[in-house]
Amino acid sequence: MRITTLLFALAFLISCGSSKNINQYQIKNYDTEAVQQNAVAPTIYHASETILTDLIHTHLQVSFDWGKAHLLGKAVLTAKPYFFASDSLILDAKGMDIHTVKMNGKSLLYTYKDQAYLRIKLDTVYTKKDTFSVEIDYTAKPNERKEGGSLAITSDKGLYFINPQGKDSTKMPQIWTQGETEASSVWFPTIDAPNQKMSQEIEITVDEKYTTLSNGRLINQINNGNGTRTDHWEQTLPHVPYLAMMGVGEFKKVEDSFTKKDGTTISVDYYVEPAWEKSAKAIFGTTPEMIGYFSELLGVEYPWDKYAQIVVRDYVSGAMENTGAVVFGDYAYKNERELLDANDQSTIAHELFHHWFGDLVTCESWANLPLNESFANYSQYLWDEYKYGEQEADYNALIEKQGYYTSAQTRGHHNLIWFDYPEKEAMFDGHSYNKGGRILHMLRNYLGDEAFFAGAKLYLTENQYQPTEVHHLRLAFEKVSGQDLNWFFNQWFFSSRHPEIKVEQEMTQGELTLKVRQVQNLENTPLYRLPVKIAIYTTNGNEELEVEITKSEQVIKHAINGELQNVIFDADRVVLGEITHNQPSDQYIHQFYNAPKYLDKLEAIAKASKLKTLKSSQLLLDAMQDSFWAVRLEALNKANFIIDSKKETLRKKLGEIALHDSNSKVRARAIAYLSSNFEKDENKVLFINRIENDLSYTVLGSALLSLAEIDEQLALKKADSLKIDANSTLNSAIGYVYYQYGDTTHLPFMLNCLLSNAVKEFDAISMLGSYTSLLLKQQPRIILKNLPKLKELETVNSPYIKAMFPVNLKRMETQLSKKINALNTAYETEMGLKNVAIANGMKKEKEGFEMCVTEIRKITESAN
Repeated sequence: MRITTLLFALAFLISCGSSKNINQYQIKNYDTEAVQQNAVAPTIYHASETILTDLIHTHLQVSFDWGKAHLLGKAVLTAKPYFFASDSLILDAKGMDIHTVKMNGKSLLYTYKDQAYLRIKLDTVYTKKDTFSVEIDYTAKPNERKEGGSLAITSDKGLYFINPQGKDSTKMPQIWTQGETEASSVWFPTIDAPNQKMSQEIEITVDEKYTTLSNGRLINQINNGNGTRTDHWEQTLPHVPYLAMMGVGEFKKVEDSFTKKDGTTISVDYYVEPAWEKSAKAIFGTTPEMIGYFSELLGVEYPWDKYAQIVVRDYVSGAMENTGAVVFGDYAYKNERELLDANDQSTIAHELFHHWFGDLVTCESWANLPLNESFANYSQYLWDEYKYGEQEADYNALIEKQGYYTSAQTRGHHNLIWFDYPEKEAMFDGHSYNKGGRILHMLRNYLGDEAFFAGAKLYLTENQYQPTEVHHLRLAFEKVSGQDLNWFFNQWFFSSRHPEIKVEQEMTQGELTLKVRQVQNLENTPLYRLPVKIAIYTTNGNEELEVEITKSEQVIKHAINGELQNVIFDADRVVLGEITHNQPSDQYIHQFYNAPKYLDKLEAIAKASKLKTLKSSQLLLDAMQDSFWAVRLEALNKANFIIDSKKETLRKKLGEIALHDSNSKVRARAIAYLSSNFEKDENKVLFINRIENDLSYTVLGSALLSLAEIDEQLALKKADSLKIDANSTLNSAIGYVYYQYGDTTHLPFMLNCLLSNAVKEFDAISMLGSYTSLLLKQQPRIILKNLPKLKELETVNSPYIKAMFPVNLKRMETQLSKKINALNTAYETEMGLKNVAIANGMKKEKEGFEMCVTEIRKITESAN
């Protein structure tokens, strides 16, 4: 499952918002001291599920009552006792109607009082050598059970009927499933645990107009003669129940393929709504190349029957790795023009890599979830490195690292393998994903590519179609490398936090002395063993030291030939930790021009720019021409540090960048900087040029906002023309222009963007703020008229809007209360001056705002 860094940032926003939101999304600020104590002597221990029964095969026959949002099902489960003889079968079955339970046509006794576990009395005692089959007729009713959820997976309904009666013209009616963590048992009886594996068949009966998708191969389709069709999907290879999947709707199937080394071809298909059929290959077209690359890299061929990707509405998470049938939320819908600014290849890679790490080999317990998610997270680095180069990979890796820090800041630190988690979905955080991915990168760097990927291959081949714990991974790497790796796994997988390193350097009589201290709190953080490389640059050449930091304070001495130019601690830039290196500032200028990595240049720009000298200013100007776009962008972000004598050179360069840079983010930033720091009228022609000629929506948005500060009426006209063909980013910019310079006629557009999902993620947060801010500018009667429309946002299925809606309501209440207080003071003043007519007008306005506050409080209560 893909949980974006944006969601970790959203967690931070929520933590700064209302406590009711925190409860709603179950974002817990874990007591970090308690977590550390639990790591030593846990008061809670979430063991792997005890396996009483071995689930072998599941055969489902399903149809749907769209009006009631019911699934009508028959499940035939084939199983056997795992080890001990038994006459019972206990299944997870959440919120169903159980009609009959039979074996060989004869009814079996069962109990189902708690609507959670179906306890079946078998017809005799079975041993581990025996297999049996049980047939269950049932109705699944996902909308009629109490719904749970978390920040990572906002709902646990398992089975979702989206716009089933077609009343919402903005959404195609559809059905889809989401099983992780333990929600497959909402739509079919099963043993819903990550250490179970089963093969499966699903026969799906639907109206003939619908397309279906499930795991495995479509082995036949039968027209039933009554306007319905039954599609029979079969997967012969075993996988975990949470990966079972169905999708139903009037999707268009766009076909692609991948050819294996042995010449066999598997289908690679993309299921999208008709409006997106032409864009499907632009969105997902790198998939066959990814399958080939990952198969070659791991030395393990893609193991499943097919690979399909489907985009659904109102999805409850980012994306999900259902075996051979991956689900994406509708954020993945991007046309060729939108793809100029951003794509979802990292998510495509993430879900694909899960088909080895998570689907082929599955964590045996949720405490071991990093075995799935760390590898999937690291696949994003591997793909970027292969496709776009190491600098792109390091750029995104830094974002992942920062996502871990944000997650830990908001939700607390804990062990990566976390047996005392408060709830299983708390495992889906910046530790299991971001931190785990960075740890794997360190392990790869330590072992070397050959040993690392050989170890990954051994882990996959020895444990295929089996559940595993982290020690299986350690043993595979040890078997390949011949090394004991307990030290590495103990400090990174079984401990919390990260190292904090302070490095001080000194040169005396041709000798470099580095004093390295680990300053993290050793009461709740390990004393780390850190193999690192130190790059030393001198006028006589460069050299690299390989050292191992093992003490809280360690001194490294090295003879230097020539004049010292720079020292880079952790030259490979792999250590997950906070490193502070006190060194002369001029060394950073040398570092920018001579050190090879993106992070070297990023650090050099950050430190050298503060010098505000001629050399540091030239460094920033040179960085704006760097071959890597993120270096150019960072230089623009530090352009304020360029000295005055270079400002005219900067202005000209910014104009060139705004027009010609190959990266839309860089062009947009150049436009924004010109608008904020130079005479705006001089750049009006440039801004209009970009609005009329640039294909990037990001650039258009930046240019529109910049134009609005010069000529608001022209900006409003441009906004009106752009909204016809806008996307999320541009809609957000248009909404801001309307808030700043528009009037009530623009409110419907802004509200429609929010209700129709025309703004997504942080763009939705921005539009919500613009909409409510424009409302606050209005008179009471206008606000009151629009509050029922504002209340409609309660129904929007976006975690971003859900999170920030109460925050905006509170802000509206606060601002209106200030107006009420000001009017009350003014009323008393005017009454004291005998200006009764003026005072009464103020009183009437105040009473109107008081009515607004009352209605907003009602909406707030309803929303929470």
